[in-house]
Amino acid sequence: MRKAVVLLSGGLDSATAAAWARSQGYEVHALAVDYGQRHRVELGLARRIAAALGLASFRVVTVDLAALGGSALTTSEPVPKDRSDAQIGQGIPSTYVPARNTVLLGLALAAADVLEADAVVIGINALDCSGYPDCRPGFLQAMRSVAREGTRRGAEGWPLEVLAPLLADTKADIVRRGKALGVPWHLTLSCYDPLPATAGGHEAGPCGRCDACRLRARGFEQAGEADPTARG
Repeated sequence: MRKAVVLLSGGLDSATAAAWARSQGYEVHALAVDYGQRHRVELGLARRIAAALGLASFRVVTVDLAALGGSALTTSEPVPKDRSDAQIGQGIPSTYVPARNTVLLGLALAAADVLEADAVVIGINALDCSGYPDCRPGFLQAMRSVAREGTRRGAEGWPLEVLAPLLADTKADIVRRGKALGVPWHLTLSCYDPLPATAGGHEAGPCGRCDACRLRARGFEQAGEADPTARG
């Protein structure tokens, strides 16, 4: 059976990418990264998603990107809230973590070399990505060159693919895919500044106001589906 290493953050996109890889016949090994993000609660959810999807393995690697700063996701800088669709679509927001996807894909390539995997899968999306430069097609093509030139498998002539099955999808497309693939939406969290768990039994949940929450809400609405994680 072909093997794939999937970067699994605990969000909607990465969970859908993992389910897609499984549907393609891969033996899927999930890799989550603790990089010092303020929404670290997603790591526990990623583990639960991996179990719910029946993935072959799950591991967490720690890299302290918070030590470098430069992002509202790794510092005390406030996360932007209540931005309009027009604002979300312009410029690079403060939630961009410098070189995050480069680092994450580098770790996934390392895991793939160790596991002798055939592919690395990442859930990046070029349409509803808040303007992040490391979610664009050009970035993906560059990382494919890295996989070919900078890994043992590539040097020995074994193909190691870098796959981004959601790259050209809208959030609504991703919701529709997730439904067809049986993604456990209730376990996913797409939020940069989650609300804490409450004494009333609510787990940590989405703030509903950051860019990630707004893009997710729009995707569920356009797909005609109810988001089970939304707090009413």
